[in-house]
Amino acid sequence: MAETDSRPTNFIRQIIDKDINEGLHTKIQTRFPPEPNGYLHIGHAKSICLNFGIAQDYQGQCKLRFDDTNPEKEDIDYVNAIQKDVSWLGFTWDGDVRYSSNYFDQLYIFAVELINKGLAYVDFSSQEQMRELRGTLKESGKNSPYRDTTVSENLALFEKMRDGKFKEGECLLRAKIDMSSSFMCMRDPALYRVRFAHHHQTGDKWCIYPMYDFTHCISDAIEGITHSLCTLEFQDNRRLYDWVLSNISIDTTPHQYEFSRLNLEYTVLSKRKLIQLVEENRVNGWDDPRMPTVAGLRRRGYTSASIREFCKRIGVTKMDNMVEMSMLEACLREELNADASRAMAVLEPLKLVIENYTADDVENLTSPNHPADESMGTRSVPFSKEIFIEADDFREEANKKFKRLVLGKEVRLRNAYVIKAERVEKDEQGNIITVYCSYDKDTLGKDPSDGRKVKGVIHWVSASHGVPAEIRLYDRLFKVPNPAAEEDFLECINEESLVVKQGIVEPSLVSAKHSAPIQFERTGYFCKDKDSQDDKLVFNRAVGLRDTWAKMDQG
Repeated sequence: MAETDSRPTNFIRQIIDKDINEGLHTKIQTRFPPEPNGYLHIGHAKSICLNFGIAQDYQGQCKLRFDDTNPEKEDIDYVNAIQKDVSWLGFTWDGDVRYSSNYFDQLYIFAVELINKGLAYVDFSSQEQMRELRGTLKESGKNSPYRDTTVSENLALFEKMRDGKFKEGECLLRAKIDMSSSFMCMRDPALYRVRFAHHHQTGDKWCIYPMYDFTHCISDAIEGITHSLCTLEFQDNRRLYDWVLSNISIDTTPHQYEFSRLNLEYTVLSKRKLIQLVEENRVNGWDDPRMPTVAGLRRRGYTSASIREFCKRIGVTKMDNMVEMSMLEACLREELNADASRAMAVLEPLKLVIENYTADDVENLTSPNHPADESMGTRSVPFSKEIFIEADDFREEANKKFKRLVLGKEVRLRNAYVIKAERVEKDEQGNIITVYCSYDKDTLGKDPSDGRKVKGVIHWVSASHGVPAEIRLYDRLFKVPNPAAEEDFLECINEESLVVKQGIVEPSLVSAKHSAPIQFERTGYFCKDKDSQDDKLVFNRAVGLRDTWAKMDQG
């Protein structure tokens, strides 16, 4: 599947077009500002595609800046993982990676400026007192008893905060705005708090750290960002964004625009919930293929092009909505149908013996790597007297709708011969353990000469040449479309989200590249997992050949 070539349009691009036409900006500058306290997820991918895509289309620049103002929850491993994800998605940031911590010295100076202007004060109220004074959506807040502390005293107190003379939680630097504002974010928000935490960039230089709302707008201004794009939950905070910039001595004044965040069925995109899944071992780490993280999707077998195409298709609006998981899966399925090489793998092996095939004879049959694309070439597949087929591809009795192997009837083996099931062998419990067949040696690559019509085709693997492999069948992590709306989202985990099979694969898959997409014929799209070793193959199912959830949702 090729990505659509037409440039998308949305309300943000219309704003940019208007700004350029009116001469407000000559060069567009955007940024992607993740907090390094976890891995990126598919919602971040939407923001990445938006910010970097705008910069590309308008010949501008997009900066990668880490919002690293909360060292207790941040880690350099997250910093590295985020850079890897952005690059893998196909984007290049402008210049060096930036950090909000690059601007800590300037942020401190701007905080002092607000104090000097009588627009910030050090507050020693307890958290409980602050909650009481803050008011509610229906009731105005009340001024802190520390609100009228003199400028000189606030300067001294803030310096003591910086010098580590106060305990964590003992005081905050707050903006002096309006405790009666109808917007809660404007009721004297916190600007700085005391944290005795080692920072992954600045070490132990600071024991006070700026709040996000104070840091973000100033970082945008320092970097010359023209259009600061964020999700709708920050819409009210735009008032604080503008207030800070209008009250400090800084030349550039970027503007913030909000768009709807991505809500995706059958998963959760709350970082808090994702962290809970990881920390409680509900999944196997951040890159578990069931996770909606970019790393998880990549490991599962998603391609960067399919994710970019998905982000393009869902568009950018101001309306919150729930996107169907089937849309994401369709983007991958369409691409891999065109691009993935084919191979054969048997997930539930049932032995089949071709009795009239010469015991010592082994043929190397030629199979196309893609049935509709000759340029992808062919591969050699060994064929022998004993092969494995899928257990559910055989029945002793079946109606006419069953197009696979039935006792006494014929079926074609994929890219091989027509066979006929003659008899079966069962164990003491009555389970079929071997199917004995005959083959028509004159049907390789052609129909039977006497006009017999064989409708069914099944896949197979040579028993003597096939390679054991662990096949991980991944599915949606949750059983309900909106687990975040449930009382306990953990109770909605799909117990069948990972089913492990011990299968047999054709020998060509030993040399398959990690993450290279492969269609296991008649089964689904897979990729070799990073857990694969020379003596143990592991494959992950990325997506099935068709949407099996559609009927379930309708039923």
